[in-house]
Amino acid sequence: MVLRIGDEAPDFTAETTEGVIHFHKWIGDSWTILFSHPKDFTPVCTTELGYMARLKPEFEKRNCKIIGLSVDPVADHRRWVTDIEETQGHAVNYPLIGDSDLKVAQLYDMIHPNAVAKTEGRTAVDNATVRSVFIIGPDKRIKLILTYPMSTGRNFDEVLRVLDSMQLTARHQVATPVNWKQGEDVIIVPALSDADARERFPEGWKTLKPYLRVVRQPN
Repeated sequence: MVLRIGDEAPDFTAETTEGVIHFHKWIGDSWTILFSHPKDFTPVCTTELGYMARLKPEFEKRNCKIIGLSVDPVADHRRWVTDIEETQGHAVNYPLIGDSDLKVAQLYDMIHPNAVAKTEGRTAVDNATVRSVFIIGPDKRIKLILTYPMSTGRNFDEVLRVLDSMQLTARHQVATPVNWKQGEDVIIVPALSDADARERFPEGWKTLKPYLRVVRQPN
């Protein structure tokens, strides 16, 4: 199953470190970050889970839940989180999905089709493509997909920035320019005529080109 931005996020039922969840029901009316890991007790992922625990309050301010996944049973997750707190200084404060049967990894197209289709005794290398980040909206649609190599830690500050952009652009007819950060100027989308833009942005904007109109970030 190949997933693309705009597709409905596949629903599933799974055991997690916080009990059994029905994914769509668990999402509710929130935005959601689902981020996956190729194996418990791997070094790069250990740093990532700790950092996400640190960032959780920022995601909560944005009505966004966090959930992790690793291709291991929940019992292993519970042992791993002890190492994460010890080495990263932050206890994992969000659920981790146990996916030892690869059900969710396959449902979300995170296992390479040429990978050996075993579940027992898999290594992180076998699961190399299970290094993805999905942002899912309250409408249960996929808004972002990122997949990283095993050797590169993910930039979750960037994921937070993208979430800010998507929530802003969902409310207003704007887009965010390169390297945009919260509070900076944005771009009026080309589909919005000047006449309609004057109603939305009565303070005006700067026209660099007819298709490039820069305006102060709306609240």
